[in-house]
Amino acid sequence: MSDVTGGSIGDSPESTGRDGPGIWQPELDELARRESMVEQMGGPEKVARQYDRGKMDVRQRIDSLVDAGSFHEIGKVSGSATYDTDGELVDLRSTNFLFGRARVDARTVVVAADDFTVRGGAADAAIIGKQVAAEKMAGELRLPIIRLIDGTGGGGSVRTLDPDPSKKVSEGDGGYGRGARTCVPMNPGWEHVVSNLATVPTVALCLGSVAGLGAARAVTSHYSLMVKGMSHLFAAGPPVVNRMGGEEVDKEDLGGSRIHTRNGVVDDEVQSEGEAFERVRHFLSYLPSSVYELAERGPVTDDPGRTDDFLLDAVPRDRRQVYQMRSIIDSVVDQGSFFEMGRAFGRSAICGLARLDGWPIALMAGDPYHYGGGWTANSSQKVTRFLDLAETFHLPVVHLVDNPGFVIGTEAEQQATIRHGSRALAAVYQATVPWCSVLVRKAFGVAGAAHSPGHRFQYRYAWPSGDWGSLPVEGGVEAAYRSDLEAADDPEALLAEITERLNRVRSPFRTAEAFLVEEIIDPRETRPLLCEFANLAAPLRTPGPAGFPYRP
Repeated sequence: MSDVTGGSIGDSPESTGRDGPGIWQPELDELARRESMVEQMGGPEKVARQYDRGKMDVRQRIDSLVDAGSFHEIGKVSGSATYDTDGELVDLRSTNFLFGRARVDARTVVVAADDFTVRGGAADAAIIGKQVAAEKMAGELRLPIIRLIDGTGGGGSVRTLDPDPSKKVSEGDGGYGRGARTCVPMNPGWEHVVSNLATVPTVALCLGSVAGLGAARAVTSHYSLMVKGMSHLFAAGPPVVNRMGGEEVDKEDLGGSRIHTRNGVVDDEVQSEGEAFERVRHFLSYLPSSVYELAERGPVTDDPGRTDDFLLDAVPRDRRQVYQMRSIIDSVVDQGSFFEMGRAFGRSAICGLARLDGWPIALMAGDPYHYGGGWTANSSQKVTRFLDLAETFHLPVVHLVDNPGFVIGTEAEQQATIRHGSRALAAVYQATVPWCSVLVRKAFGVAGAAHSPGHRFQYRYAWPSGDWGSLPVEGGVEAAYRSDLEAADDPEALLAEITERLNRVRSPFRTAEAFLVEEIIDPRETRPLLCEFANLAAPLRTPGPAGFPYRP
């Protein structure tokens, strides 16, 4: 007679093995043996090559990124097995993709990592189900996903097409085993990659030479990084480009971090893998785990009522003179909290995350050092994507405005500035998150109208340095008075007279008299007022999907 545990009634503990190693100990030993095999990654020689390139191996990377001991790998013993003629396992080569759950600053995340030591990280050497499972896990469990990308494209080597059995490539799903045939391109599980952009924070680190599908995985994210001198990203690498005969390039010239952080493909570059991991932790600290939550308030370490006399002289009286907008940002946000994103791209617009009285916010500002703060095609694209991030994760927006309008001229027209600028304007007007603008200096024309969603309540302040209108007087007076100037005996004198007359009504106080700007404030009061805004905005945030999905 047996009980439900499978043991016989009356059996002693010794006979059931419950105090011993257990009846399944041989299988557990086999599991441990297989785990030991896959932990060798691509083997000692290839791992040594990884180190020679100054790179961590995939398991070191994960350990460096996550909280100590928190990584729980899923599908660890999947891989390419070799059996002898008796059916006994001889070797188990790991796939070149690892994933699992871990904690980063005590928050659960999904980590998805490529292993370059196994066939150079080629996607056809992976088991594609693992990549798909990682994306599904992040989306369905509503967990941020961090991709550590270090591999080539989705198709892998053309060796996989060779019908000669001696050219067989056996790892993973690829190789001769799938048949000597080509296939119509597809990206399995890409719908989950796209869906995650609208659901969970998605971070991508380009940690080697990444092409094709790997490159697409890197840029299909909310925040991406490259390591200077070590990371390269391309649609297709130098061998393919050079073979086409149009140019001769190396990895750095074709896809180095200097190129891709300045053209907007990747957000930022860092000096080391360790710095990249630190920036990932910093970025995630401002965001909720998914759109179904709200970003938590951080430690309150800075007096919300703090004022700074520096702000009195921060903006020069000479409207043509530049000043340091980032110094103003650092003064008004919680000390040390500004996390800038994409500094090298679209440089007339400053975008980043910060805290006000502990609350996470999205902050935009104009940088007069670049086009006077005017919006280019690039800066417009940068603003659009940044506002989509704020809308996706329910971050209130603070905009420190200094924008003389869209940049003009032949180059601007060739770059379709008005189209990209209009997309940015649409992003501003589509925003539903709480919004506060501070008119620091200029706001002119259509781009100047993008300082806030004008149809909503204007939670807006102006500094005494505010200067606004449909066109700057300096740029518009000659066009407006062309016929008068052409008929004048002394056009220069008339131009000076008209300019002086117009400048007399340029004072921001004239605008305030008509309630066309709500408040002119002492610049020193900016931080206390912004902290008040952040506290008013916090309970207004509403979790859930945004009205439109985020696109990379």
